[in-house]
Parts: sequence; structure tokens; C-alpha cells
Amino acid sequence: MIAAPATLRPRDAATLILVDRLSGRAHVLLGKRHPGHAFMPNKYVFPGGSLDPADRRMSVAAPLDPLVEAKLMAKTRRPSPGLARALALAAIRETFEETGLAVGVAADGGQSRAPEGAWTRFAATGALPALDCLDLVARAITPPGRPRRYDARFFVADASSIAFRVGGVVHDEAELVELIWTPLDEALRLDLPRITRAVLDDLAAATQAGMDRARPRPFYRQLRHRDWRGEL
Repeated sequence: MIAAPATLRPRDAATLILVDRLSGRAHVLLGKRHPGHAFMPNKYVFPGGSLDPADRRMSVAAPLDPLVEAKLMAKTRRPSPGLARALALAAIRETFEETGLAVGVAADGGQSRAPEGAWTRFAATGALPALDCLDLVARAITPPGRPRRYDARFFVADASSIAFRVGGVVHDEAELVELIWTPLDEALRLDLPRITRAVLDDLAAATQAGMDRARPRPFYRQLRHRDWRGEL
């Protein structure tokens, strides 16, 4: 008898939806993944990726909103403010690495701690991440049987929170080969992963309802081989 393949444990991950409302019509930032990727090639996605140990050590200009922090800790095996903070920082770091956009505020000499790697490059822009500009839209765990699995938290921030832009990050050999700002109500026309479509719908609904930070957040996962949508 051939043994069944072991189920991969989901990795903590975070992604960030940037929304530009200056024109009076909400536009969201999406990036097209490299065609050579084993995971979701050519799909349009929000920038994001796995939690890194350095995300727990980066300084911030402002903490998470307590209501957002509570939602991040809900239904988590080992909930802690430190994990919630690190997830928010992961979303900002991954966005910077994949797009060159530094979300935060001008450091004004207040930068006190930047771990080596991406955070050092982030700090070199003169920006300091600010977590109070982030809200949580949804959480989703990749179903079993996939080549990669993530326990992903989808954050949102206004484009006005972009403190600095580094050029040359998006190109033909990068993780994201194209960036586009597209109207929220037209984004569903793109080649999107199913969860991205669901989260865009969630964002539209939350926006229409006023983005109350105490609202329930959708939590997508698979239970007993069936898709399940709960709440945080």
C-alpha cells in the first residue's frame, strides 16, 4: 500500500491591499506573478508572502489598532500581540520587496532598530513602518493537497500611507513582472486566484458598510473536504 502524502502545515503569511481613492473611485494595486512560478504563475495577486523571523524585531512608528490586533489573534493556536504585530510587518515588508513601495511615515531620525536584509533596505529609504494605517480584511488557509500552504492574513491600507517608492523592483525576471492600479469594481475581470476574488468582494462590502474596525472578518478554510467561510 502506498502511504498518503503528508499534509503540509500552513505557513503564517500576510498580504497587503493598497487602495488609491484620490480620483474618487477606489483603485487597488495588483501584481502579475512571474510565469515560471510553481505557485499561481501568471495570476494577478496582492503583494505578500511568508512571515520572516526578522519581522518580530523591526521598529514601528505606531502600533496596530487594538480592534485589528484582536481580530488577528482570534482563532489562532498561540495568539499573541507579538504575532499580530509581526504579521502586519510582514505585509509591509513583502509589499516593499515586491513593489518597492514603503508603507509608513518619514522616520525623522527615530529609526532605532532595523534587522539585516529587507528591513535594512526599507530603513534606508528614510521610512518607518506604521501599523495604525492597516486594517484586516480577511484570513484564509490554503486547502490541503496544494504544493504550498499558507495561513494568510489580508490587510488593507490607503495609498496615502506610501512614504517612499523605490524604482526598478518590478521587471521581467522579478517575482512580480507587472503592477497595475485597477478600479475595485473592474478587478474581477483579471486572471485572479479564487481567494483573491473572494477577498475583493469582502473589501467592497466592508467599504460600502463604512470599514468599521469592530466588524466580523471572513475566515476561509477547508473543513472535512468542504470549503468553509467562518468569521473572526
